[in-house]
Amino acid sequence: MKNCLLQTDASLAATIARLTLALVFIPHGLQMTLGLFGGYGFSGTMGFFTTQLGIPTVVAFLVIMAESVGAFALALGFMTRFSALSLIIVMLGAIFMSHLPNGFFMNWFGNQPGEGYEYHLLVIGLCLSLVVSGGGCCSVDRMLAGGKVGCCSK
Repeated sequence: MKNCLLQTDASLAATIARLTLALVFIPHGLQMTLGLFGGYGFSGTMGFFTTQLGIPTVVAFLVIMAESVGAFALALGFMTRFSALSLIIVMLGAIFMSHLPNGFFMNWFGNQPGEGYEYHLLVIGLCLSLVVSGGGCCSVDRMLAGGKVGCCSK
């Protein structure tokens, strides 16, 4: 029996979803870890999460890892289901800790106290598709599970 965590098919759709998520989350992860793209770096982000938001240190660390290491793992298609599930948990935490009171929509016109949760729902939807399907073609998961690596190869 193959490892269900790594098993995936040759789906191009799953590959596109996985790479899209990685493309969006890698810059967020780099903001949190290295301070790139206007971010605060690791200690600044940890301080914000633990002091301002009151998140326990271990949870704050795991959030940073999910959005940084998890994003790079998604790019490679390594541990896709685990990384996607981790991001679902992070997005649910963000919705319930910060964004739910601001309503559904993003704050396009600056007339809300903060951002809504529509972005988070999109991320959750993409992640759920990866939890179900796996990393798709051209993923490390597919290679480790013994499948051919390459798009649309059976």
